[in-house]
Amino acid sequence: MELSTLDTPPPKGSATPLSAYQKRLVVFLSVATFFEGYDFMALSQILPGLRADFHLSPLAGGLLVAVINVGTMLAALLVRRADTLGRKRVLALTITGYTLCSLATAAAPEAISFAVLQMLARVFLIGEWAIAMVYAAEEFPADRRGMVIGLIQAFSSLGSVACAGVVPLLLRTPIGWRAVYVVGAVPLAMMAFARRNLRETSRFEHAAHGERPGLFAMLSTPWASRVWIVAAAWFFTYLCTQSAITFWKEFALAERGFTDKQVGGAITLAAVGSMPFVFAVGRLLDRVGRRAGAVVIFSLTAVGVIGAYTLQGGAALTASLAIAIFGTSAVLPVLNAFTAELFPTEMRSDAFALANNTLGRVSYVLSPLVVGAVAEGAGWGRAVSVTAVGPLVALAVILAKLPETRGLELEDTAKL
Repeated sequence: MELSTLDTPPPKGSATPLSAYQKRLVVFLSVATFFEGYDFMALSQILPGLRADFHLSPLAGGLLVAVINVGTMLAALLVRRADTLGRKRVLALTITGYTLCSLATAAAPEAISFAVLQMLARVFLIGEWAIAMVYAAEEFPADRRGMVIGLIQAFSSLGSVACAGVVPLLLRTPIGWRAVYVVGAVPLAMMAFARRNLRETSRFEHAAHGERPGLFAMLSTPWASRVWIVAAAWFFTYLCTQSAITFWKEFALAERGFTDKQVGGAITLAAVGSMPFVFAVGRLLDRVGRRAGAVVIFSLTAVGVIGAYTLQGGAALTASLAIAIFGTSAVLPVLNAFTAELFPTEMRSDAFALANNTLGRVSYVLSPLVVGAVAEGAGWGRAVSVTAVGPLVALAVILAKLPETRGLELEDTAKL
């Protein structure tokens, strides 16, 4: 597949058709990304039982999540290597690394080893997710790019749904929560084999590859202000979304009197109910644009999180949780699109590593720790609901500072 095929405009009024390879690539990236959602939901599902097994307080539980999330920042060191080693090689490494770490997590004897192994797993998992988004941006037509990015991210959400459905069953097995990580590694081992047919992206092959400067070197280039703007949008988004789903089971058990079975049912129903809308996000971004789509998505995220942590009654909480799950999933295609589209090819992985993994994810790490500390005195509802201001601030940053990129080639969006 030559770069020129990406630049050929479709007939007026119709979308550019995908080649057979592009269709297979969508499937490959979607299945690989499925497990980012699975792993994210797994921790939130097993956290109360894990705290009991390891004798952890709410604060210690928040610290455990924060330590694990450090891996999402360390992933920057891996992600940026894709600008020198290539997207294909780094993606293969991330898939294999996550598979091994997930299996090792199942054998963790205590909290420290569990945290370290899951931190390493997040390095590979978030590295895989970031490179998948770079693939989606570089290998698909401009008028289908939002749809593909949204579809791949939707499969991550589908992984959350699958996890919500199977975890209650896995917790009843003889090895309990450890079974979650055994099951999570098996399909990824299959993907490590299937990736042999993966090609390097055409844009990477056509880009110049010289000696790479340090990660923070971008902050002394003309792209510095854009890095800070995109990073701010990620930072304020993660401030809310990282804790919103992670601690909902804790909230429902402790403050609304739900049973484990009721929580499992509510999460599954909410996740399933959100799926049709999550799968529509990509098309929304290609139809109305990234900025208009952000208005809808980020506003709903704030509404859903507030409702999920303040309302009474199972029906109202489940409906709000569905909106929150939709929002925490749907904000990602918006920000993924901006991050992938607003930087040149030779700096694209570096930009993702810096804006998302290094700067944006500071709040991803700190949010669970702060929420856990506040929850010890104020309760989970108050601690989490106040974070809903984050998506609104992120939306303000997007509308004030980021240009519209819908339908433009990457060579053009990087110049906006």
